[in-house]
Amino acid sequence: MLIRPRRLRKNQKIRDLVRETTLTKNDLIMPIFVDENLKGNEKKEIQSMPNQYRFSIEGSVEEAKEIADLGIPGVILFGIPKHKDEVASSAYDKNGVIQKTIRCIKDELGDELLVIADVCLCEYTSHGHCGIVRDGKILNDETLKILSKIALSYAESGVDIVAPSDMMDGRVRAIRETLEKHGFDDVTIMSYAAKYASSFYGPFRDAAESAPKFGDRKSYQMDIGNAREAMKEIKLDIEEGADLILVKPALPYLDIIRMAKDRFDVPIGGYCVSGEYAMVEAGARNGWLNREGAIFETLLCIKRAGADFIITYWAKEVASLL
Repeated sequence: MLIRPRRLRKNQKIRDLVRETTLTKNDLIMPIFVDENLKGNEKKEIQSMPNQYRFSIEGSVEEAKEIADLGIPGVILFGIPKHKDEVASSAYDKNGVIQKTIRCIKDELGDELLVIADVCLCEYTSHGHCGIVRDGKILNDETLKILSKIALSYAESGVDIVAPSDMMDGRVRAIRETLEKHGFDDVTIMSYAAKYASSFYGPFRDAAESAPKFGDRKSYQMDIGNAREAMKEIKLDIEEGADLILVKPALPYLDIIRMAKDRFDVPIGGYCVSGEYAMVEAGARNGWLNREGAIFETLLCIKRAGADFIITYWAKEVASLL
């Protein structure tokens, strides 16, 4: 007897019935760029990321309201401060751009929206690196103290989740110990445990003004050819107290998401990064891609690989279409 798998593909209804992976609003997290230099409801388009913006603090609150109204469960905040220096002091200022934004969003929305704050130094340092620099070297242990101060300041502002993205060794343990010491044992840590030294971050660095002023980040972000090392990094971060794990980028690293999903009993996320976004948008603008189809396929494939949640710049648009 001839086996005919095509019988289960003959029309859309039967394809929907047997689809193994589905995308929902609950899978999505929307990034918000908050620029301390903008006022009122001012926003500024990011040239390398069409239809994406930097918002003022006030504007970011309105954006968060729209996101919550769409049924998206969470946002992740990235700050662009007025002041940058060698030690990222604006990042842990209790009246810093992200600290104010957290308080404002929580005052307006409470538990209607999860607020996640990226924990890193790159947007706040004059040199653009993710750690303290001395004689051209990025110092690991000295950076942990700063990261812990940043995370604590976010917790004090009411954040739900802190997300260290720096890739310093031991930062999850340092942050967890600091949070618990100060009574914030219920603040969740989402670790960028497998963050690769990728070529897909360019548009984000434009958006967040976070490009390094010298060298690159290959001495702390992961080598693009390594998979077993990613499993080691994830295992260490879970042991140190991470509750959620993030793989970044997502689309070129679907194998890493799948390996992590198969090995670890914690939620695994994928960050569909700015370069992935820009590729699809550019292709669509040139008539080379079906834009909506490419967006859904990209996100569905990240979920199919094993992602429990996806950070994506398309979150608002996809949520409105689902």
